[in-house]
Amino acid sequence: VQLQAFGGGLVQAGGSLRLTCVATGSIFSIDVMGWYRQAPGKQRELVATITSGGSANYADSVKGRFTISRDNAKNTVSLQMNSLKPEDTAVYYCNVDRRKWFYWGQGTQVTVSS
Repeated sequence: VQLQAFGGGLVQAGGSLRLTCVATGSIFSIDVMGWYRQAPGKQRELVATITSGGSANYADSVKGRFTISRDNAKNTVSLQMNSLKPEDTAVYYCNVDRRKWFYWGQGTQVTVSS
């Protein structure tokens, strides 16, 4: 599985961005797709995940602001990010979790200016 993420950029606080990740190779119904992020000097952390059935899980810090979605037919996962805050600044990584065997994309930078 190869993952390629798109949509990062620079945005002012309060603004919105949409990230999309395209997976090439086989994606199975057991795969959980998601987004993680890593800010400078910090550990990589979970942002949101979604199952093939559409069950989503969010970090407390993004609940109510971010929405994850998945298109099983196109093997894509997207992250709509609204009401962005400077503390959301990080490199965002697309992820596939296949029963704890992880695949990672290359990351896309999101910078939120105050």
